[in-house]
Amino acid sequence: MEAINHDRVTDWFRDNVPDISSPLKFGLISGGKSNLTYLVEDHEGRTFVLRRPPLGHVLESAHDMHREYRIISSLYGTDVPVAKTFGICQDKTITGTDFFVMDCVEGTVVHNVDASETISEKNRYAFGKHLAEVLVALHLIEPNDVGLGDLGRREAYLDRQLKRWTGQWEATKTHSEPGMDELLALLHERKPLQIGSAIVHGDYRAGNLMHQSGKVVAVFDWELCTLGDPLADLGYLLNSWQTQDEIEEMSGLAPPTAIGGFPSREELMGWYATGTGRDLSDINYYRAFSHWRTGCIMQGVYKRFLEGAMGEQEMDLEAYRSGVGRVASSALELIT
Repeated sequence: MEAINHDRVTDWFRDNVPDISSPLKFGLISGGKSNLTYLVEDHEGRTFVLRRPPLGHVLESAHDMHREYRIISSLYGTDVPVAKTFGICQDKTITGTDFFVMDCVEGTVVHNVDASETISEKNRYAFGKHLAEVLVALHLIEPNDVGLGDLGRREAYLDRQLKRWTGQWEATKTHSEPGMDELLALLHERKPLQIGSAIVHGDYRAGNLMHQSGKVVAVFDWELCTLGDPLADLGYLLNSWQTQDEIEEMSGLAPPTAIGGFPSREELMGWYATGTGRDLSDINYYRAFSHWRTGCIMQGVYKRFLEGAMGEQEMDLEAYRSGVGRVASSALELIT
């Protein structure tokens, strides 16, 4: 198995996972430019998940295994469902990099329409409601109470994000996009005052959640987690919560909520506002910001493909280029 030293990792499992039964089998679940995720099965059929950075030269700060392990371990036992962790290995002689191991949670990852179709309409609705309740639970946690008080700066979240993504935008611009530039000016001009702070997941959407019987049984992908303005999570979630009539054909993959049966955006906002007591009168700003960030990400991908830095992967370049303008237009409708 590429990126896994079978014998040494097996020895690590014997030392760190109770009652492990070898030999172990390793299979890649997902991977690419983000962290690699492996399913590990022991001789008796017990399953675990192993996470490690991607192959090749990567920035350690962008793929910090200890940070992700720490966040998941700290949240275990709270009202935010996460997998139980068994340990982290930072001895690079084992398999060349850091990795950590957690329990394998059974269920359906709600990442596309095909996954949604396996869920009954009753459970789709229940899952959507619980998804909102889990986000409320995350944002009500005092970081110091779970040992995450030093995870990041609490204040000036939007300022930090605007600075970071403006740098990304300027570094990857290949052509004029007046909508993105107009939007950036408005995001600075109309930036709301941050009220309080919380643990911010950074990528909270259905595709990063495990469903089972109408419940969220695990939240994944904590790579972007930090402290800051919780409404950024809600704005991002609402943008991902698309209906069929909102979908623009780009990759041919519809979002999981496109087939119906899920709660409406208004219901999600109602549950969130009731649960947290937060004022959502500025939520369209956070949605516009999320669209702008998505545009910056899309532009970066477009430039890398344009320059041949993405290898043999296939991509509709024109769809990505036009997509940047489309998300800017969606954002401007929300903020003007």
